[in-house]
Amino acid sequence: MKIGNDSSVHWRLAFFAPQGISIDRNSIVGNDCFLDGRLGLNIGSNVNIGGHVQIFTVGHDPQSPDFGTKGGPVHIGNRAYVASRATILPAVTVGEGAVVAAGAVVSKNVEPFTIVAGVPAKVVGSRSRDLEYDLNFHMPFQ
Repeated sequence: MKIGNDSSVHWRLAFFAPQGISIDRNSIVGNDCFLDGRLGLNIGSNVNIGGHVQIFTVGHDPQSPDFGTKGGPVHIGNRAYVASRATILPAVTVGEGAVVAAGAVVSKNVEPFTIVAGVPAKVVGSRSRDLEYDLNFHMPFQ
């Protein structure tokens, strides 16, 4: 797993294929998250991922006669915020500065600076484009 400077991963992280996961600088992955690197997961800079978030790059294909799998890489843009207990499904891009609300299930791309919520996630608002913060927060041993 590649983790950039001043990023933190909190306790009880579970994952598949850590070699396929890249986290850029100043990002935070909350406690009890699941990250799937099998087909590639890139988390940008200054991204905040809340606790209990699940991100998948592979899933079962319900139309497959042999219950095969399908999927694709997941990309999370700089300064995106994925709130607690959200789920991001395979082959999704969460754009720069976008917000995924708590408990949302994201099955389609989220445009930059868009706020999505619900199951399935739908656009509920937009976010300011004047984002200048750096999330270089971390607690030791987390």
